[in-house]
Formats: sequence, structure tokens, C-alpha cells
Amino acid sequence: MRTDSPMPNDPRPEQRPLSALLAESSIILDARATGRDDAIRQAGSALVAAGAVDGDYVEGMLERERSVSTYVGEGIAVPHGTRSTNEAVLEDAIVVLRFPDGVDWRDETVTVVVGLAARGMGHIALLAQLAAVLLEPARAEALRSATTPADVLAVLGTDVTSPAASAQS
Repeated sequence: MRTDSPMPNDPRPEQRPLSALLAESSIILDARATGRDDAIRQAGSALVAAGAVDGDYVEGMLERERSVSTYVGEGIAVPHGTRSTNEAVLEDAIVVLRFPDGVDWRDETVTVVVGLAARGMGHIALLAQLAAVLLEPARAEALRSATTPADVLAVLGTDVTSPAASAQS
């Protein structure tokens, strides 16, 4: 059993559906970007607007992208900060931006950006949960073609569990 829970009454990210970390106001379905860095800045700004991070985190998201691409396949990228920007995270959260026209992402086309912020090593559990969605082609397609915030919340809120959460059941 893990003993590194960030707060006694704060369930670890792997115990909550992704939709619990996503406010409807943090879903933007008609975003436009001039390029990858612009899309990352928009995701970072949405995390700031959600109260999840301070402005320093956005620079960490860009730094992460410069070191390793956050493109995960299926037209989806998951930008997040670096270890050095963990202190800029105020609360765990995700934001979803859909770019109908696509964004060039190191020779890939991204139509969905899921900005992620998590305290400590919580981003690993959140990435595992997102992977569970992306490994199911129908769910990844549903995320890419979502036209309402309710569509996005439904995709991210149904049976999304990480192996760690399954092991605890």
C-alpha cells in the first residue's frame, strides 16, 4: 500500500476518474493555434484560468516539449510541466482543447491537446489513465470528434482506471 498520499483526505489521482479533474469550463472545442508552442501556451493558460497552476508552469510545459515530444498518438498530445515546475502546481487538473484544423506537432497532426497538471509524481497516474482511453480506438475517436463538453466528460469519465487503481479494488 502506498503511503505517499499528498493529503489525508485527498484521493490520489488514480482513484478518481479523469472527468473529476476536468471542469466543463476547461473544455475548449473550437481552439485555433498557429503552431505547437501556441497550442501548449493555450493549454497552460487554461490550467492557469482553472486555478490549477501559476504562470511558471506554462514555461515548464514548453521546456518539457523541447526535451521530449508529448505527442502520444491518435492525434492527441498531453503537454505537462517538468519536475522543476512541480511547485507551480496548485491542484491536480486537466484541460482539453480540440483543434479542428489540427496543429503540426513535430510532423504529426494533433487535434486534441490534454493539458495536465499534477502534484508530485501524480502525473504518472494521470498519464496511465489517459493511456487507457487512447488504447481503445473507439474512445480515442470519440475524444477527437467530441462536439460538446458533455461528450468529452463522458469519454473521460467512464471506466477509466489505471492498473494501480484496479489493483486496489
